[in-house]
Amino acid sequence: MRSATEREANRNLILATIAFALCFSAWGMLAPLAPKLQDDLGLSNTETAVMISIPVVLGSLLRIPLGLITDRFGGRVLFGAMLAYSAGAALLVGFASSYAALLGAGFLLGAAGAAFAVGVPFVAEWFPKERQGYALGIYGVGNIGTAVAAFSVPAIRNATSQAVAGVVFAAAIAAYALIWFSLAREAAVERPRTRYGEVLRSGWRLYRLALFYFVTFGGFVAMAIFLPKLLKDWFDYSLTSAGLRAGGFTVVATAARPIGGWLSDRVGASRVLMVSFFGVGLDAAGLAWQAADPSIVPVTVFCLTMAGFLGLGNGAVFKMVPAEFPQATGAATGLVGAAGGLGGFFPPLVMGVVKDATGEFVLGFVFLVAFACVCAGLAAPLVKPRAPAVADGG
Repeated sequence: MRSATEREANRNLILATIAFALCFSAWGMLAPLAPKLQDDLGLSNTETAVMISIPVVLGSLLRIPLGLITDRFGGRVLFGAMLAYSAGAALLVGFASSYAALLGAGFLLGAAGAAFAVGVPFVAEWFPKERQGYALGIYGVGNIGTAVAAFSVPAIRNATSQAVAGVVFAAAIAAYALIWFSLAREAAVERPRTRYGEVLRSGWRLYRLALFYFVTFGGFVAMAIFLPKLLKDWFDYSLTSAGLRAGGFTVVATAARPIGGWLSDRVGASRVLMVSFFGVGLDAAGLAWQAADPSIVPVTVFCLTMAGFLGLGNGAVFKMVPAEFPQATGAATGLVGAAGGLGGFFPPLVMGVVKDATGEFVLGFVFLVAFACVCAGLAAPLVKPRAPAVADGG
């Protein structure tokens, strides 16, 4: 029979996962609208990439202070405030019609993407070290929020209007904020005072994790937000069809994340990362090959398998973070998470510039091959015999 503490830990894990998913659904509202907005407003590829990237970079940077605040004060109140804020930002997206207004809405949405840094320490405090990989992998399922946005925002817009989509999202998130405040609880742990300088002085231990997450989570975000436009350009899909297919990418990556955490608990995070980076490199090479003359079957295979490898890598990295920084999980999460968010910011910009300059996306995928190879080389020395259920973060 499960203890009361274990039941409470699982309940708070579920509550945090749903909260993360709702914040991410607000964060991902602009990307599925981008192809239609580009046509309606006559935007260039670069302008469109800037519009969908702004929430990503701001969400990345805000993870740093939010991780520190969570270490000091706990995640319950802060996550509730994030939910209330995200509801307001989602509402504004519904009524943004000009390019300037959309950029402003994207700016405000950025904070919603920083919710990740609040939930990781909140969840990690509830679970022992040997179960943190799996628990944080489950929490990472909140990434599904971007798929919820990809599926539902275009459908609501087409059936009614963009304004109604904003109202629906805002109402759902605000209602859950009330549920969160009613049911969520803090773990009974002591929180030592942690400064970012102490974490930064850990050097390569931190920077290596940041690079790994830059590629795994950054690759996931970049593909998730850019895929609707990519599919529309390559196959002339409708906004709804492109959004549904992009949502499938997010679903696969999200499902793979807890598997990555579970495997990391048992065989070591570095082994999982090696497989992840090797697979991402192969899939990126395949998409570079397809970019000049794409065909839907191989593109689908490469995209979905890449989603799986990126999800595995996400789960593995955040098995390592609380193991490497048990007394400063929030601070480390903020810094590593910021690197991952920045990894999602730059690729869409690069893809837009590459497309405008060359007429194809080939070079953008070549860059991803290079990054995956570098990370595989850095993860290889970490692979060594270890007992199961022990993190091998280096």
